[in-house]
Amino acid sequence: MMKEPKKILAAIAFAAVSFFMPVGANAQFNWPYTIKNGQAVTDVPARPAGQENVLNLATPKLSVVRVGFVGLGMRGPGAVERWTYIDGTEIKALCDHEKNRAEACNKILENASLPPADVYYGEDGYKQLCERKDIDLVYIATDWHHHFTVAKYALEHGKNVAIEVPSAMNLDEIWQLINLSEQKRLHVMMLENCCYDFFELNTLNMAQHGVFGEVEYVQGAYRHDLSPFWDAYWKKDANDKLGWRLDYNQKFRGDVYATHGLGPIAQVLNIHRGDRMKTLVAMDTKSINGKQWVEKMSGKKCDTFANGDHTVTLISTENGKVIEVQHNTMTPEPYNRMYQVVGSKGFANKYPIEGYALSSNQMKTVGVQPTSDKMSGHDYLPEEDVKRLEQKFRDALVDKYEAKAKKVGGHGGMDFIMDSRLVYCLQHGLPLDMDVYDLAEWCCLAELGSISMNNGNIPVQVPDFTRGYWNVQKGYKHLFASPEEEQAVDKASAEFTAKLKAKGAKYWKKHGKQGDAQKAGSKQMKI
Repeated sequence: MMKEPKKILAAIAFAAVSFFMPVGANAQFNWPYTIKNGQAVTDVPARPAGQENVLNLATPKLSVVRVGFVGLGMRGPGAVERWTYIDGTEIKALCDHEKNRAEACNKILENASLPPADVYYGEDGYKQLCERKDIDLVYIATDWHHHFTVAKYALEHGKNVAIEVPSAMNLDEIWQLINLSEQKRLHVMMLENCCYDFFELNTLNMAQHGVFGEVEYVQGAYRHDLSPFWDAYWKKDANDKLGWRLDYNQKFRGDVYATHGLGPIAQVLNIHRGDRMKTLVAMDTKSINGKQWVEKMSGKKCDTFANGDHTVTLISTENGKVIEVQHNTMTPEPYNRMYQVVGSKGFANKYPIEGYALSSNQMKTVGVQPTSDKMSGHDYLPEEDVKRLEQKFRDALVDKYEAKAKKVGGHGGMDFIMDSRLVYCLQHGLPLDMDVYDLAEWCCLAELGSISMNNGNIPVQVPDFTRGYWNVQKGYKHLFASPEEEQAVDKASAEFTAKLKAKGAKYWKKHGKQGDAQKAGSKQMKI
């Protein structure tokens, strides 16, 4: 039966729009897979000839880390402000779809006595920023639809990238970022701040020193009622009633925001550093509150909402460990990342009760004198024992950054530690704490989970994103330069920043208020 002329024209128009839409602008769960013996197996592309893995990738040392920020809505301005406290950095450019949001961030630089940054805006403003020769790192804090789009363009133009979470929305984007990182020999870091919270850092250090024996089971989650925030997410125009985040949850099924829960526990299990995620099974509830939010914000009846209110993913590893990850942004409940580590000789838990459970004998074995010889590990340790344990296994990053991090802030300080570590590793030419394979493993739960749920909750094989190198490195670790090199870099960084602040103070005194200075010093990309 022939289509009506209007329908034909509409189909042609839709096809044209779809064809010319930038890759990643509308992430789709369409990676090829087959079902074999009751398990789903996704295609793993062969590593292109001449391309090598980026395990322990180190790039040339940067005496000054020159950064451009893209995405200055909810999280971006906080990142800009944090970087004003990190010596040896220079904020060269600011970019957002909305001109006023990019320009407003120069006020942050003014308050810090730093020179203004060039401003870019509009749908393609990020391209001019990425094309600059004087930027080492592009820091991406856009909506989810643009994480990959901006990162891809930045990598193609020779820039290291740091991407807010989730950094890739599907397997197509994941594999492209892996190949770009390997081809260009550039860093692709996911900005997973929860890996730098104080309890998680100290617990990771304990796990690395055998405090819990052999870790067998770990648990993480993102359970955060977003009802106060749904209307705050950026909307592209007057017809966009939902905002990008609610719209994404309506269209896609699976754990679309797994990294806060999964990141810290994956490090405890040494994922792709001696173990790997092997098989997952996912399931979800029906959507109740999701549908109601669409109806409330759109004013229209909602018949379909892809993502269930609550999603659970179970993952087995090559070494016989189990990971549980949960996602729920829809129901009223206390904030909960469910961080839990269960080992053969001990236990750690952060939500809703923070603490450790160890026997008196295990405390002594790991070098901590318990307050009592009668502790069996059945109950949480008394406060004094927790203090002794944390003092013994206080993580080096907590030692180095805690005081300043709590002063500067950013989710209690963990954001500042994350940014400071990124700069530290770039300045010292060290591998970053998180690489592109971490990004891949922590972001893949969305599409892999949807495959499981759409096929009756069947097991899905998790790809080896390292393509054969998951067992080369033995154990996760934070790397450091020598004390002598640290001292030299810190001194040079402080001197550079002092000179930059003197230059900035002179600039703002001459040009007056931020608005006038903005007109004098900005390069703008119109919509």
